[in-house]
Parts: sequence; C-alpha cells; structure tokens
Amino acid sequence: MGKKNVKVIVFDAYGTLFDVHSVIQKCEELFPTRGQQISELWRTKQLEYAFIQHIIGRYRPFDEITKNSLRFACEQLGVALAENQEKELLRSYLTLSPYEEVPNALKKLANRYQLAILTNGTLNMIQPLVEYHHLNPYFSELMSVDDVKQYKPSPAAYAYALDRLQCEREDILFLSSNTWDITGASSFGFQTAWVNRKKVVFDRMGQQPDHIIYNLNELIRIV
Repeated sequence: MGKKNVKVIVFDAYGTLFDVHSVIQKCEELFPTRGQQISELWRTKQLEYAFIQHIIGRYRPFDEITKNSLRFACEQLGVALAENQEKELLRSYLTLSPYEEVPNALKKLANRYQLAILTNGTLNMIQPLVEYHHLNPYFSELMSVDDVKQYKPSPAAYAYALDRLQCEREDILFLSSNTWDITGASSFGFQTAWVNRKKVVFDRMGQQPDHIIYNLNELIRIV
C-alpha cells in the first residue's frame, strides 16, 4: 500500500471516529427544534476559534474553545443557555457516538497494526470518550496537541506524533475526515487516507490524499 509498508495507523478523532453531530440529540432535548442549528454552528465556531487562536499565537485548550464556541452559538441563535444546560452539553462531548463501523473495524485493524489517535482535543476530552465506548484496548497512544500547544494542521502537531511513535513518517498512515487535516498530514510526509463520509469534493490546497475511503471498512480492504 502507498509508498511503503504501513506500521502505524493514526486516526483523527472528531468527525473521523466519532460523530460530533451526535450532540444534536441532547441539543434538541434541551432546545426543541433548535438542535441541528446549535450543533452545526457550535462545530463551525469550534474549528474557527482553534485556527484563529493558533494563528495569532494565543493557544487555548480545546475544552475551553469548545465551551466558548457553544456559548457563542447559543447567543447567536438567541437561545438562553443556563449553566446546567451548558454542563450537560459539554458532557455530551465525552460520550459522542462512534460511527457505526468503527468499533468492529478498529478491532480488526488492531490485530495487524499499531493504532493511535492524534487529536486537537485535550486528553480530558478524548480519554473519557474512548473509554466510554470501550475502545481503549485498541490504541497504543492517545495523543493530544495540547502537549505541544500547536493545533493541527501545524507541522509541529504531526512532528509531536512522530516523536511519540518513534518511527519514520513514511511508516504512518494518517486518517481524517477533515480535508485541512489530511492536507497538513500529507504536507508533513505521512501517508494519508481521507475518510470522505459526506461524499464531497476534496479542498484545493495543493495536497491530495493517497487514498479516499468512505468508511473504515474500506480501509481494511486497502491495508
């Protein structure tokens, strides 16, 4: 496969393994008819805030950004967010639903490869989430950019993963559903597979994934 044999498969978490919009159910429960709007604006601002904080050199951890983007989304949409409701919605990020095929696919892949996660989320977000769904046995490393204070797609984030995994960059197959993440990882020198769950067009940013798949079951056939 690809340029050389893969030794480690590194996954992005949000949108790749876990459905960030599974929070719609809780949003809808708390704010009937507004769930989808809140979820979509929350995610949009979450990414925007992370990129802007990175660019201006004022890193803020992802759990803080997640809280601030939720507050913005509710204020922008005219939804009164009580403290207890905010806590409930933030807790929902610790139990995001994995995509349907993820648990079984990880089980199969873990029999053949070292698996790891590299996320913009903080460890206090990703560790409970992985443990909640009993996926922790499949991963050798749960890596957060919080340790390097550089959000993906910064090269420093991928370099941090490479240092932790103690292998060559060509040995790594990196998976993400986010085109900006694939662009960063490809530019850094990782082999990449874009999980195109929404069946959309890849962004034109000068890089292309080595592989395009639509769910993790297709990855099993490729590797």
